[in-house]
Amino acid sequence: MKFVFASDSFKGTLSSEQTGELLQRAAREVFGDCETVRKRMADGGEGTMDAILYELGGKKISVNVHDPLMKVIRGYYGMTQNRIAVIEMAQASGLPLVPKEKRNPLYTSSYGTGELVRDALENGADEILLAIGGSATNDGGMGFANALGVKFLDKAGRELEGKGIDLEKVANIDVSGMFPKARRTKFTVMCDVTNPLCGTNGATYTYGRQKGASDEELLRLEMGMQNYRDVIRKEFGIDPDQITGSGAAGGMGAALSVFFHAKMKSGVETVLDIIKFDDIIRAADYIITGEGRADGQSVNGKVLSGVGKRGLENDIPVIALCGSLGEGYEKLSECGIVSMLSVSEGVELEDCMKNAEHFYYKKAVEMFGRIKESRLNLDSQV
Repeated sequence: MKFVFASDSFKGTLSSEQTGELLQRAAREVFGDCETVRKRMADGGEGTMDAILYELGGKKISVNVHDPLMKVIRGYYGMTQNRIAVIEMAQASGLPLVPKEKRNPLYTSSYGTGELVRDALENGADEILLAIGGSATNDGGMGFANALGVKFLDKAGRELEGKGIDLEKVANIDVSGMFPKARRTKFTVMCDVTNPLCGTNGATYTYGRQKGASDEELLRLEMGMQNYRDVIRKEFGIDPDQITGSGAAGGMGAALSVFFHAKMKSGVETVLDIIKFDDIIRAADYIITGEGRADGQSVNGKVLSGVGKRGLENDIPVIALCGSLGEGYEKLSECGIVSMLSVSEGVELEDCMKNAEHFYYKKAVEMFGRIKESRLNLDSQV
């Protein structure tokens, strides 16, 4: 028997690495001497840096950067042995970095993420992998671009800081002073959002409220984003609304695409390709995946859907062992997940989270027991 373990982290309880260790122990308790392969997984969000560094080798580098409110903090990025920088936007510009009472995307900036990229380029990075989930910003990526030398000017020629409130003031964009290496570096953006920059499905109206904007502030930000879009159209001949994912991370997708010619790619697909998942699962009998909570949204670029589809393509059954199952989780069957189990089934959720290792391992043993029984039944029918 060959099992491949590829679960996302269970936020706040188990890391991807821990799930792999527990699954391996449970499989050997039930099957004895079976072949197991453990892989860390992520979908472009939390844990992406660790998963890629674990696979490719490398180190974490710390540097002083500015958080969304322009306060100096210590940020981190990964540098692989083959000089690929792995950067998570959440490290410098993430929503958890802003106290709830201060969350307002009119006054937040993505500048710190640009600082992480610049430091990586100065440290010899030849390629940038940028995960842009979980941002606190709605600045169109102006702060990010400004940290890399792009200037945003108002009608009087004054340079703008690059916060959400500056979107309405942009009159000209000057890329002549862009950090030279940023012009020739390959940027791959890990993103599963397809929203345009503006409109009812754009950056502001889709994500602005969860970042702290009121109805009035949403309207102001949207009008500012339309102005920003129109300036880009005029000066670069590019319509950001026609770029898939330009509205990601408060418009970071637009800045990355227009100024840095970045390629947008699914986060989970990027990780699966990096770890050569199709080669790993060859000759596997089962793939075991999972995440903290599976629901109808899990089909949209999450680890479950990515791993499930690879299993489906290679005719290998995929089983998901998750913390809990929410509304619409059944949709995952369309992505190749043949069975789903919940660690919290019959257990108080609070107790389950406090004793996550115990309950996860217990459910894993039960799962492998079912697999063994099903195989015995199949064998008896031959």
